[in-house]
Amino acid sequence: MFVVFTPFYNRLESQPLQSCAMNTDIDYQNNPLHGLSLKQLLTEIVDHYGFDILYAYLNINCFNNNPSIESSVKFLKKTDWAREKVEAFYLYQFKSLPRASAEQFELPPRDRIIPRDQQPGEPAELSLEDAERLREKRARKAAAHDRDAGQRKGPERRPANRAAAPDNADPWAKWRKS
Repeated sequence: MFVVFTPFYNRLESQPLQSCAMNTDIDYQNNPLHGLSLKQLLTEIVDHYGFDILYAYLNINCFNNNPSIESSVKFLKKTDWAREKVEAFYLYQFKSLPRASAEQFELPPRDRIIPRDQQPGEPAELSLEDAERLREKRARKAAAHDRDAGQRKGPERRPANRAAAPDNADPWAKWRKS
């Protein structure tokens, strides 16, 4: 027997390892996004809700300006934040799964582990009126947050120690050779 120092072989045997992957066996089988392409996902939610409701709830312009499945897929593949927003919408609105734990919420939707006892449900009933109410609620919350941020005590601003230069002063004067 000889020792082989490659990652694909056991060190004391010449037999290949049974599994080269780490033995963490994460089960994504219960995640509705597992094995689902972005085009399939988008086709499902567009067929059910339409581009108007997707734009109203997600506020992503690819659903508003000349929307099509192909152009939306192209945009979402290039833009991580938008793709994650659409995937989260798919999980929690279209598949009606309960909200993820704080730990799982930090992960992208495709990497989240859905417990086996949680099964996808019927799509949520959404309307443009509900979307408008939700948008107004978010605007009020953002305005309150901005208002509160202005009232917080922060480090005091110090005045600059520079003397005000006259408007016609030459900033390069001290560097010019006379």
